[in-house]
Amino acid sequence: MDLDAYVAQHRDEWDRLAVLVGRAGRRGVRERRLTAEQADELVERYQRVAVHLSVLRAAAPDPVLLARLSGLVGSARAAITGTRTPVRRDVRHFLLVAFPVAVYRARAWWVGTALAWMALAAVLAVWVAGSPQVQAHIATPREIRSLVEPGGAFQTYYHSNPAAAFAASVWTNNAWVAAMALVSGVLLGLPTLWVLLANAANVGVSAGLMAAAGRLGVFFALITPHGMLELTAVFVAAGTGLRLGWTVIDPGPLRRTEALAQQGRTAVAIALGLVGVLAVSGAIEAFVTPSPLPTWARVGVGVLAEVAFLGYVTILGRRGVRSGQTGDLVVELVGPGGGPPIQAHNRPAAFNAR
Repeated sequence: MDLDAYVAQHRDEWDRLAVLVGRAGRRGVRERRLTAEQADELVERYQRVAVHLSVLRAAAPDPVLLARLSGLVGSARAAITGTRTPVRRDVRHFLLVAFPVAVYRARAWWVGTALAWMALAAVLAVWVAGSPQVQAHIATPREIRSLVEPGGAFQTYYHSNPAAAFAASVWTNNAWVAAMALVSGVLLGLPTLWVLLANAANVGVSAGLMAAAGRLGVFFALITPHGMLELTAVFVAAGTGLRLGWTVIDPGPLRRTEALAQQGRTAVAIALGLVGVLAVSGAIEAFVTPSPLPTWARVGVGVLAEVAFLGYVTILGRRGVRSGQTGDLVVELVGPGGGPPIQAHNRPAAFNAR
């Protein structure tokens, strides 16, 4: 299919449908209401554009064009039926389609971010563990001992507060870090890089000090159960933020404002989903990490949570992408578009035609 020719052929019809949908949505202003002829035209054009959307999904899956037409068809369907999708269905669609699709489509960014972060943290850990001079610049020997020795600050941190309060505190902190990494990406990604660097330094230095004291196993036993899912959420947020920052530099075929709006809506979808992911990691950190369970069981819980999240994103995200979904929050909440044909003679009374 020649996509440009197809768009040129039907653009006027899409624009006309958008105008009719806009007029139908302003029933509070009398001069804006649809006439009987316009109501019939709205239904007819809705049917045609729904067909166009089906053709494009099958033959030319351009995500930007599909997002526009999906939203237009969904809005037209809502105007015709005069009903709203139940909130429960919206939530289900968000959890099973919008969020996993948004994360899956951004996978190159957050996987790359994760690999770079882990490499940096590992280099810092090796450097700190192998250099007494570096350790001396980090803290005094007494302060280091108070951190790394059995019963020290690193180990007792996870018992410092009642589990429920600790979970809420961890969730709030991690959500703040993830939000900063994501939203600040619009500033060319520079604040996002700073958040990543600070966290890599924190983990790398802690690992290096624990390794120098011969307690690297304790470090991983304590950080692995919750850390895998928690860090994955931060990587997803940071990768999305960096992608948003790159959009400022290179908006692609769209105008910069349009590209930023699209990426911004996707970022909002990811941010909303990560709230739940970080709640799970916070609960693991509060209830599982300091528990008396054997190390293998605590680590197993963390591995299970990580595998479940990655499987959820990969399976549902890939399925959604193949069906033409984009992860655009506005489009997903309106609905995936399409719907059954509606005959013009069944025009609902909700149009209040003159």
